[in-house]
Amino acid sequence: MDMNNLLNLFANIIVFGVILGLINAFLPMARAIKSLLNLLVLIVLILYILQFFAIIPTVIPMFRVIR
Repeated sequence: MDMNNLLNLFANIIVFGVILGLINAFLPMARAIKSLLNLLVLIVLILYILQFFAIIPTVIPMFRVIR
């Protein structure tokens, strides 16, 4: 586990959070769809974290925010 990889994980979490916050704030959508979108992003982030700590095998490739 490398420090750059850990920073990349934190950057991914922050980027996903900011994008989700902007979508929730500025795009009008039904409450049910917004809840499903939030749940989907939460599941993807949990998968990223589990993959990072090698608890599960790679399911979703990691995005490289910090090179």
